[in-house]
Amino acid sequence: MYYYKFKVYYDEVDDFVRDVELLANDNFESFHHLLYDCIGLKGNEMACFSICDPKWNKQKEITLVDMSDEDAEPDNAEPEYEEEDVFSTKSNLPNFVMKDSLLKDFISDPHQHIIYEYDFMDPKVFYIELQKVLKTEEDASLFPRCTYKCKEMPVTVKKPELMEDDEFEFEDEDIRNEFNDGYDEDDFSGLNEFDDIV
Repeated sequence: MYYYKFKVYYDEVDDFVRDVELLANDNFESFHHLLYDCIGLKGNEMACFSICDPKWNKQKEITLVDMSDEDAEPDNAEPEYEEEDVFSTKSNLPNFVMKDSLLKDFISDPHQHIIYEYDFMDPKVFYIELQKVLKTEEDASLFPRCTYKCKEMPVTVKKPELMEDDEFEFEDEDIRNEFNDGYDEDDFSGLNEFDDIV
C-alpha cells in the first residue's frame, strides 16, 4: 500500500505550512475534507483542485461538484472568461469531480504541483507540492492525516456595525450649527405667548 506525503503552503501567511498524508487510492474529496479541517476552514464553500505542471500552470481541474456544461460550446469557441483571472469559475480545462477522482490517477510527477482554491467569493489559494511517495504497512484507517502544522489562518474581521441613532454624536461644532441653522431656544420663546392669545 502506497501513500503520498504533501506539503501545503499559503502565501498570505509567512511560514504557513501543513504536512499531509493520503493513500494513493484516496480521492480528492477526502483530500478536500482533510485540508479544510487541518487548515481551519469552515468547509461550507465551493472549492477545487488544479493539477499543475512544474511551473504552476494549470493542466486539469477537479471540482467539488460537476461544473461541466452539457450545452458547452465547441472546442474552437472563445472561452467566456479572462485568461488572467485566476479565480474565474469559467474554465476550458479538462474537468473532473472530486469524489470520482483518485489521487493515483492524477499524480504523474515525483514533485507534483497542485493548487487548492477555496471559497470563490473570498478566494483563498493554497499551493501543494508532493514530497514523497512511500510504502506503508499501517492500517488504512490512519489515513488521510495531517502530520505537521505551522501557523494559523488569520481571523476574518467582521464588518463594523452601524451605530444606533442615540450613539451618534456630532464631533464638529460647525456641523451641529449647520443643522441648527443658528437658532437657539430663546428664538422660539415668543411662540408660547402666541399660544396664550389663541
